[in-house]
Amino acid sequence: MTALVRYRLTTLLLSQRHLAPLLLFTALVAILTSDDTGPLTAAHGAAAAAMLLAATWLTMALTGLEDRPHRALLTAAAGGRLRLLTGTVLTALLGCLPLTALGLALPLLVGSHSPTAADLLLGTEAQLTCALTGTAVGLLASPPLVRRRGHGLLLALALLLALTVSKGLPPVNLLLTRLSTHDRSADLLASTALLLMLAAALLTAAAALAHTVAARRD
Repeated sequence: MTALVRYRLTTLLLSQRHLAPLLLFTALVAILTSDDTGPLTAAHGAAAAAMLLAATWLTMALTGLEDRPHRALLTAAAGGRLRLLTGTVLTALLGCLPLTALGLALPLLVGSHSPTAADLLLGTEAQLTCALTGTAVGLLASPPLVRRRGHGLLLALALLLALTVSKGLPPVNLLLTRLSTHDRSADLLASTALLLMLAAALLTAAAALAHTVAARRD
Protein backbone atom coordinates (compact mmCIF):
# COMPACT_ATOMS: atom_id res chain seq x y z
CA MET A 1 0.00 0.00 0.00
CA THR A 2 2.90 2.35 0.73
CA ALA A 3 4.25 1.92 -2.78
CA LEU A 4 0.80 2.51 -4.27
CA VAL A 5 0.27 5.71 -2.27
CA ARG A 6 3.76 6.89 -3.22
CA TYR A 7 3.02 6.23 -6.89
CA ARG A 8 -0.36 8.02 -6.74
CA LEU A 9 1.18 10.97 -4.93
CA THR A 10 4.08 11.20 -7.39
CA THR A 11 1.69 11.06 -10.35
CA LEU A 12 -0.44 13.80 -8.83
CA LEU A 13 2.56 16.05 -8.19
CA LEU A 14 3.95 15.53 -11.70
CA SER A 15 0.57 16.31 -13.23
CA GLN A 16 0.50 19.57 -11.21
CA ARG A 17 -3.23 19.08 -10.60
CA HIS A 18 -2.62 19.67 -6.91
CA LEU A 19 -1.75 23.31 -7.53
CA ALA A 20 -5.30 24.56 -8.09
CA PRO A 21 -6.76 23.24 -4.81
CA LEU A 22 -3.62 24.35 -2.97
CA LEU A 23 -3.86 27.90 -4.31
CA LEU A 24 -7.61 28.00 -3.69
CA PHE A 25 -7.17 26.92 -0.09
CA THR A 26 -4.34 29.37 0.57
CA ALA A 27 -6.19 32.29 -1.00
CA LEU A 28 -9.45 31.61 0.84
CA VAL A 29 -7.83 31.24 4.25
CA ALA A 30 -5.60 34.27 3.77
CA ILE A 31 -8.46 36.49 2.59
CA LEU A 32 -11.02 35.32 5.15
CA THR A 33 -8.67 35.63 8.13
CA SER A 34 -6.62 38.68 7.11
CA ASP A 35 -6.30 41.27 9.91
CA ASP A 36 -8.59 39.14 12.07
CA THR A 37 -8.38 39.88 15.80
CA GLY A 38 -11.43 37.91 16.92
CA PRO A 39 -11.64 34.42 18.42
CA LEU A 40 -9.77 31.70 16.58
CA THR A 41 -12.92 29.60 16.32
CA ALA A 42 -14.11 31.81 13.45
CA ALA A 43 -10.74 31.46 11.72
CA HIS A 44 -10.96 27.70 12.10
CA GLY A 45 -14.37 27.84 10.44
CA ALA A 46 -12.91 29.66 7.45
CA ALA A 47 -10.06 27.15 7.16
CA ALA A 48 -12.47 24.22 7.47
CA ALA A 49 -14.73 25.58 4.71
CA ALA A 50 -11.70 26.08 2.46
CA MET A 51 -10.55 22.53 3.26
CA LEU A 52 -13.92 21.13 2.18
CA LEU A 53 -13.51 22.65 -1.27
CA ALA A 54 -9.83 21.75 -1.58
CA ALA A 55 -10.31 18.12 -0.50
CA THR A 56 -13.15 17.64 -2.97
CA TRP A 57 -11.10 19.12 -5.80
CA LEU A 58 -8.01 17.12 -4.87
CA THR A 59 -9.94 13.83 -4.77
CA MET A 60 -11.58 14.48 -8.13
CA ALA A 61 -8.18 15.33 -9.57
CA LEU A 62 -6.77 12.05 -8.28
CA THR A 63 -9.61 9.93 -9.65
CA GLY A 64 -9.29 11.63 -13.02
CA LEU A 65 -5.56 11.12 -13.53
CA GLU A 66 -5.99 8.06 -15.75
CA ASP A 67 -8.37 7.20 -18.57
CA ARG A 68 -10.26 3.89 -18.47
CA PRO A 69 -7.55 1.72 -20.16
CA HIS A 70 -4.82 3.08 -17.90
CA ARG A 71 -7.07 2.71 -14.86
CA ALA A 72 -7.63 -0.95 -15.73
CA LEU A 73 -3.88 -1.51 -15.90
CA LEU A 74 -3.34 0.33 -12.63
CA THR A 75 -6.09 -1.70 -10.97
CA ALA A 76 -4.41 -4.94 -11.98
CA ALA A 77 -1.00 -3.70 -10.84
CA ALA A 78 -2.41 -2.49 -7.53
CA GLY A 79 -3.96 -5.87 -6.77
CA GLY A 80 -7.62 -5.07 -7.30
CA ARG A 81 -10.20 -2.30 -7.25
CA LEU A 82 -10.39 -2.13 -3.46
CA ARG A 83 -6.66 -1.61 -3.03
CA LEU A 84 -6.62 1.08 -5.73
CA LEU A 85 -9.58 2.83 -4.12
CA THR A 86 -7.96 2.65 -0.70
CA GLY A 87 -4.71 4.02 -2.08
CA THR A 88 -6.56 6.89 -3.75
CA VAL A 89 -8.36 7.81 -0.54
CA LEU A 90 -5.17 7.64 1.51
CA THR A 91 -3.35 9.77 -1.06
CA ALA A 92 -6.10 12.41 -0.98
CA LEU A 93 -6.03 12.52 2.81
CA LEU A 94 -2.25 12.67 2.82
CA GLY A 95 -2.45 15.65 0.50
CA CYS A 96 -4.77 17.37 2.98
CA LEU A 97 -2.27 17.16 5.84
CA PRO A 98 0.01 19.99 4.61
CA LEU A 99 -3.10 22.07 4.02
CA THR A 100 -4.16 21.43 7.60
CA ALA A 101 -0.84 22.76 8.87
CA LEU A 102 -1.17 25.74 6.54
CA GLY A 103 -4.70 26.36 7.77
CA LEU A 104 -3.46 26.49 11.34
CA ALA A 105 -0.51 28.76 10.57
CA LEU A 106 -2.00 31.30 8.14
CA PRO A 107 -4.54 32.86 10.54
CA LEU A 108 -1.70 33.40 13.01
CA LEU A 109 0.45 35.06 10.35
CA VAL A 110 -2.15 37.35 8.78
CA GLY A 111 -4.16 38.04 11.93
CA SER A 112 -3.51 38.82 15.56
CA HIS A 113 -4.05 35.85 17.88
CA SER A 114 -2.55 34.16 20.91
CA PRO A 115 -3.35 30.48 20.32
CA THR A 116 -3.72 27.89 23.05
CA ALA A 117 -3.36 24.12 22.76
CA ALA A 118 -7.17 23.86 22.64
CA ASP A 119 -7.25 26.31 19.72
CA LEU A 120 -4.77 24.27 17.70
CA LEU A 121 -6.49 20.98 18.49
CA LEU A 122 -9.90 22.34 17.54
CA GLY A 123 -8.53 23.73 14.28
CA THR A 124 -7.03 20.35 13.45
CA GLU A 125 -10.29 18.54 14.24
CA ALA A 126 -12.34 20.98 12.18
CA GLN A 127 -10.11 20.80 9.13
CA LEU A 128 -9.81 17.01 9.24
CA THR A 129 -13.60 16.75 9.50
CA CYS A 130 -13.95 18.75 6.30
CA ALA A 131 -11.04 16.89 4.66
CA LEU A 132 -12.80 13.56 5.21
CA THR A 133 -16.15 14.97 4.06
CA GLY A 134 -14.61 16.61 0.99
CA THR A 135 -12.89 13.36 0.05
CA ALA A 136 -16.26 11.58 0.32
CA VAL A 137 -17.86 14.17 -1.96
CA GLY A 138 -14.99 13.79 -4.42
CA LEU A 139 -15.51 10.04 -4.58
CA LEU A 140 -19.27 10.39 -5.10
CA ALA A 141 -18.73 12.83 -7.98
CA SER A 142 -16.05 10.79 -9.78
CA PRO A 143 -15.83 7.55 -11.79
CA PRO A 144 -17.16 4.93 -11.50
CA LEU A 145 -20.22 6.59 -9.96
CA VAL A 146 -20.22 9.53 -12.41
CA ARG A 147 -18.42 8.94 -15.69
CA ARG A 148 -18.80 12.37 -17.29
CA ARG A 149 -16.58 15.07 -15.79
CA GLY A 150 -19.16 17.82 -16.30
CA HIS A 151 -21.85 15.82 -14.53
CA GLY A 152 -19.43 15.07 -11.72
CA LEU A 153 -18.65 18.74 -11.27
CA LEU A 154 -22.35 19.62 -11.07
CA LEU A 155 -22.95 16.85 -8.56
CA ALA A 156 -20.00 17.95 -6.44
CA LEU A 157 -21.25 21.54 -6.38
CA ALA A 158 -24.73 20.39 -5.40
CA LEU A 159 -23.41 18.19 -2.60
CA LEU A 160 -21.10 20.92 -1.29
CA LEU A 161 -23.94 23.43 -1.32
CA ALA A 162 -26.23 21.05 0.53
CA LEU A 163 -23.58 20.24 3.13
CA THR A 164 -22.78 23.87 3.86
CA VAL A 165 -26.16 25.62 3.76
CA SER A 166 -28.57 22.96 5.05
CA LYS A 167 -29.25 24.27 8.54
CA GLY A 168 -28.13 21.92 11.30
CA LEU A 169 -26.93 19.22 8.90
CA PRO A 170 -23.89 17.36 10.26
CA PRO A 171 -21.04 17.29 9.86
CA VAL A 172 -20.25 20.46 7.88
CA ASN A 173 -23.08 22.94 8.49
CA LEU A 174 -23.31 22.01 12.14
CA LEU A 175 -19.55 22.37 12.50
CA LEU A 176 -19.40 25.76 10.80
CA THR A 177 -22.37 27.01 12.80
CA ARG A 178 -20.76 26.06 16.09
CA LEU A 179 -17.44 27.59 15.12
CA SER A 180 -19.11 30.88 14.18
CA THR A 181 -21.23 31.14 17.34
CA HIS A 182 -18.76 30.06 20.04
CA ASP A 183 -15.53 31.73 21.03
CA ARG A 184 -14.03 29.14 23.42
CA SER A 185 -12.22 26.34 21.63
CA ALA A 186 -12.15 24.10 24.69
CA ASP A 187 -15.96 24.01 24.75
CA LEU A 188 -16.12 22.58 21.23
CA LEU A 189 -13.45 19.89 21.32
CA ALA A 190 -15.72 16.99 22.31
CA SER A 191 -18.57 17.82 19.90
CA THR A 192 -16.14 18.40 17.04
CA ALA A 193 -14.49 15.04 17.72
CA LEU A 194 -17.90 13.40 17.26
CA LEU A 195 -18.37 15.22 13.96
CA LEU A 196 -14.93 14.03 12.91
CA MET A 197 -15.98 10.43 13.53
CA LEU A 198 -19.18 11.02 11.57
CA ALA A 199 -17.15 12.39 8.66
CA ALA A 200 -14.99 9.26 8.75
CA ALA A 201 -18.14 7.14 8.59
CA LEU A 202 -19.40 9.15 5.60
CA LEU A 203 -16.12 8.62 3.78
CA THR A 204 -16.25 4.89 4.50
CA ALA A 205 -19.80 4.72 3.12
CA ALA A 206 -18.84 6.70 0.00
CA ALA A 207 -15.85 4.42 -0.62
CA ALA A 208 -18.01 1.33 -0.16
CA LEU A 209 -20.55 2.67 -2.66
CA ALA A 210 -17.84 3.50 -5.18
CA HIS A 211 -16.35 0.02 -4.84
CA THR A 212 -19.75 -1.68 -5.22
CA VAL A 213 -20.65 0.30 -8.32
CA ALA A 214 -17.24 -0.36 -9.88
CA ALA A 215 -17.63 -4.11 -9.28
CA ARG A 216 -21.08 -4.21 -10.89
CA ARG A 217 -20.09 -2.18 -13.95
CA ASP A 218 -16.98 -4.20 -14.76
